Amino acid sequence: MIGVFDSGYGGLTILSKIRQLLPEYDYLYLGDNARAPYGTRSFDVIYEYTLQAVNYLHEQGCNLIILACNTASAEALRTIQQRDINPEELRVLGVIRPTVEVIPQRTKNKHIGVLATPGTVASESYVIELLKQDPTLVVTQQACPMWVPLIESGEHLGEGADYFVEKYLNELLEQDPLIDTIILGCTHYPLIQDKIEAYLLQTNRHISVVTQGEIVAQSLADYLHRHPEIVERISSPLRGRSGGGFLTTESATKFADSASLFLSEPIEAEHIELQ
Repeated sequence: MIGVFDSGYGGLTILSKIRQLLPEYDYLYLGDNARAPYGTRSFDVIYEYTLQAVNYLHEQGCNLIILACNTASAEALRTIQQRDINPEELRVLGVIRPTVEVIPQRTKNKHIGVLATPGTVASESYVIELLKQDPTLVVTQQACPMWVPLIESGEHLGEGADYFVEKYLNELLEQDPLIDTIILGCTHYPLIQDKIEAYLLQTNRHISVVTQGEIVAQSLADYLHRHPEIVERISSPLRGRSGGGFLTTESATKFADSASLFLSEPIEAEHIELQ
């Protein structure tokens, strides 16, 4: 079974694309909604919370876990990989590296914008990883602290969200007007992609907007093709969770209702506590 973790609902945009591409596996999704958002928390807190989630999913029988959260990938992934897990028993992957690997082929003038949470921006993970791909890239970041709360509260489709979409896009493009490719560096942000692209067109800016779902799904498929030993570990559901499921640290009913915004299907969720 494959575990998918996010601080809230955003990772469901990743899970949706992975399930479409790799329907033969079972998936267990865990959203730490009670403690979301992670984007404004310290490194120590993000690391502690993420490790708790990884350990819980592993205890449920997940031998491969995707951190479908940019903040967790930026702040906690490397430490967990290096210090906390045995790769012979568990593999933990993130969403940042697969995303940056495709960017040099997407941009025409090498000016890249990154829209992300304050935590991801502060980590500079995108800057570091993008420059590894191509040291000549010009990378500009913009923190968007209001976007996740708007999305999680269901207010992102209203006119009130337009102000904050325009605000952060303007602040990004004021830093570098030459940007031709923007990475949505948070898995929540695809839910406002239409607003983002509409505003860019309205202001006559022809900028490519990159989301992560399909990129991460294809990267996972490639990873499993290269690692048949991992495929063997994840092919059978364990611990009585046939077919996987959905876990949340908040209200199971609330999670199930809100998850429909991301998955467009009814689900049942189970409340758990992490410690």
